[in-house]
Amino acid sequence: MKYHIFIGSTLDDLKNERREIPRIIMELGHIPVTAEYLDNTSKNYDKLLEKTIDECDYFVAVIAHKYAPKGVKISPLESECNIAHRKKIPIISLIIDEKARWKATKKEKETALVKKTEELKKRLHSGISDTWLNSTDLCQKLQTLLIQQINLEPRKGWVRADQAIAPSVANELSRLSTENEQLKHQIKLESGEIVTRLRTQMKNAFKVLALNKVMLSFYYSSGDNWENSRRFRYLRIFKLLVPELAIGKTTAEISRFLGTVLNPDLDKLVRKDYPTPSNTIKKIMADLSMLKLVRCVNKSSGEDEIWEITEYGKELYSAYRMRQLKKAFAKPGSKE
Repeated sequence: MKYHIFIGSTLDDLKNERREIPRIIMELGHIPVTAEYLDNTSKNYDKLLEKTIDECDYFVAVIAHKYAPKGVKISPLESECNIAHRKKIPIISLIIDEKARWKATKKEKETALVKKTEELKKRLHSGISDTWLNSTDLCQKLQTLLIQQINLEPRKGWVRADQAIAPSVANELSRLSTENEQLKHQIKLESGEIVTRLRTQMKNAFKVLALNKVMLSFYYSSGDNWENSRRFRYLRIFKLLVPELAIGKTTAEISRFLGTVLNPDLDKLVRKDYPTPSNTIKKIMADLSMLKLVRCVNKSSGEDEIWEITEYGKELYSAYRMRQLKKAFAKPGSKE
């Protein structure tokens, strides 16, 4: 892929630099374009200049301490930049460093022109830009910025005629493009319905988790039977399990975790193996699986089941946490 790259700068003060810039562009395999060979006395010069810039892929602006040739009110560089901006052509600016050694004869002396020069530099600095100290530094910075910009924002460019696509292929691409736009529009319409259904589904899942409870008993190291049976809401158990199931846990590990966290008698130590009933833990996990909040990842292995949270489970938990945070901020007297 080859690119047309327009070179814009003041002329008289940057003659040496302008000789080097086309060489860099050509060595990168692209085509330098300038306004020097256009007849600026022609009645159609402005239209011709605009067309020339419009056909380019990138615009390189180089500026030192001159605003415009003598007797010219508006800088040709600024006019060219305005065209590139209107045409949405990426502008790569190289602005002389204030520390660079520069002849006084190549600097503006009138206060008004100095001000205009600084304003133009400030404008160019706001985009893709770098500063340069001398011709060598300018060429190196230009090469780096061009390569970066071509990689980050590749343009249409051009190819040889014998490498261009056939008309039939172009027509097919046009048809596919139209079809793609129609599909995007359809997806946009359907996505609204999907979001609505998902919200309803989440709301129902919250209700199920909040209204249903499960009985858990605890087996202690010092005991010989199940004790301290308590009812716990599914929502509480789900909230506790979400972080644990991020990397997967066996049924035995879930039993141990819930037995430790939900133990109603902190003076007693729960036993290591299944401090809560395995059949109850399996029932809890099966119910959460039915709600598509968790999944078993080794159903056919014959080993202890390994459970992990689903993407939907993560979304539900995220929605729950967001709702809780909003409630906290909504309380009277809450601080930011």
